[in-house]
Amino acid sequence: MNVLIFGATGTAGGGVLRACLSSPAVEEVRAVTRRPIAITDGKLRTFVHGDYQDYVAVAEAFAGVDACLFCLGVSVTQVSEEGEYRAITHDFALAAAQTLRAHSPAAAFHYISGQGTSATSRFMWARVKAETERELIEQFGAVCWRPAAIDAEPSESAPLVYRALRPLFRLLRSFRSLYVSGGDLGRAMLQAAAEGMRGCVIENAQIRDIAERAPRP
Repeated sequence: MNVLIFGATGTAGGGVLRACLSSPAVEEVRAVTRRPIAITDGKLRTFVHGDYQDYVAVAEAFAGVDACLFCLGVSVTQVSEEGEYRAITHDFALAAAQTLRAHSPAAAFHYISGQGTSATSRFMWARVKAETERELIEQFGAVCWRPAAIDAEPSESAPLVYRALRPLFRLLRSFRSLYVSGGDLGRAMLQAAAEGMRGCVIENAQIRDIAERAPRP
């Protein structure tokens, strides 16, 4: 399996990247990123790119892949207004899905959303993510993932609140709807791709169920 990852330098994406690199089912991992990745691995090809609404310059990254794991995101606390949040959360993902269809039409698109996503929520971030999920599923048959607390190595850009609370996450390990490790999130995404899952929303407890079906390295 050839996999394309967005957000590999982030907290969730870093965990997914490591799961991909350690999986015997993955032959090549391509990462589109704004900055170089510290990890070096024979499976990994990095495409440094700055415009996440126009991928013409890195079209090669999209060709001949089996799945795109879109882990790129931002906390609503890290942006100044709704337009910026919408561009990162919605516009970047739709542009990537459209480019994937053009260059690898049979490939699956997997989108990391978040627990609490709802079109009727009073929170702007939850409504934007719900809109993004709906459009990705309707237009591309995407699989949308709603993890809760992700236990993974924090990235440099991770919100301070995440860094502060992360040591407490493992207290939630026994609650299947509230906790998932970054490695299990990555294994679940790969397993879902291998099983051909399409057009659905996967909540945290199901993420852990799917991860348990995945082969361990």
